[in-house]
Amino acid sequence: MPYREKPVEKLYYSIGEVSRMLDVPVSTIRFWENEFDVLKPMKNKKGNRMFTASDLKKLKIIHHLLKEEGMTLAGVKKKLTVKWDETEYRYQISETLLKIKSMLLEIRDNI
Repeated sequence: MPYREKPVEKLYYSIGEVSRMLDVPVSTIRFWENEFDVLKPMKNKKGNRMFTASDLKKLKIIHHLLKEEGMTLAGVKKKLTVKWDETEYRYQISETLLKIKSMLLEIRDNI
């Protein structure tokens, strides 16, 4: 398998970058920030939100639960307050399985 460099991760992401990554409007991210206590992005002197990798991971989990699993806002809030560790663990497993699937498909296509 060829060597692949790991993509460089930034320390902070703007709200525009995050909205493009998640493919949701900026207003949705602002709404989620107000709705979910686990999201506390930094703000610079101008008041622009600056999201860390940890914030981005939390947003991806919220996006997954709302958009892909079809949960309600109330259901996601409850799940994140009661079972955050379990939810994060299940999300990591899901992401890992998707990466493995992608890698296997790539290998199959190269044979």
